[in-house]
Amino acid sequence: MTASLPLKDRIALVVGASRGIGYESALALATAGAHVIATARTQGGLEELDDHIFRETGKHATLVPFDLVDGGGIDRLGGAIFERFGKLDIWVHAAATLGAAGLTPVAHLDPRGWAKIEKTNFTSVFRLIRSLEPLLRLSDAGRVIHLTSSLATTPRAFWGAYAATKAGAEAMMKAWADEIESTPVRVSVLDPGRMRTAMRGQAFPGEDPETVPHPSELAPLIVELARADLTPPLTVSFKDWHEGISGAALV
Repeated sequence: MTASLPLKDRIALVVGASRGIGYESALALATAGAHVIATARTQGGLEELDDHIFRETGKHATLVPFDLVDGGGIDRLGGAIFERFGKLDIWVHAAATLGAAGLTPVAHLDPRGWAKIEKTNFTSVFRLIRSLEPLLRLSDAGRVIHLTSSLATTPRAFWGAYAATKAGAEAMMKAWADEIESTPVRVSVLDPGRMRTAMRGQAFPGEDPETVPHPSELAPLIVELARADLTPPLTVSFKDWHEGISGAALV
């Protein structure tokens, strides 16, 4: 680790890396010295990310295109990381979906659509924990950064499927963090607040995107939470961090 490369030689997995917060997180981790394993459904988005990382660092990422509804794929991911890298230092979980129908009243949810949202936003988190915990325990300072939403604690009309699945994922992450408290692994549940993402555009098509922060503004916080020489808090708000409230105050 150096001042200019605080994550030098760390192995970082970014789930949902083809766009938005995941894309900017992967780029920031790579420029801070980490080797990035980037996953997403879209091969093209991953290749664009890899090109950007190579332009910035002269090194390539490891690209793993797959869909989070593929539980078997998640199980195989852990094995593949172990075979190639022998451990995992950082896991950033930025993948989530509103579903193809977007904002929908609970009573109008299509069961198939609900199943897709549930598997992507909730069940995948369980399966990733199951697959990745052994790898994170092999790190001297494993760091997990899970992107959540205020809707997990304060749900609103038409956000039922998203809010319920994000609440479940956040609860699971916090329970897991308590279970592994005696290990070197630390979990941070990060609320990014309003961000200029495709999901927000889907939910608020009439909103001027220039009025909300770009995901790149979140990147320095992601790097800070991933550092092995710092002890991150369990809960973090980008808004509070941006306004200068200390991490200790956020626990």
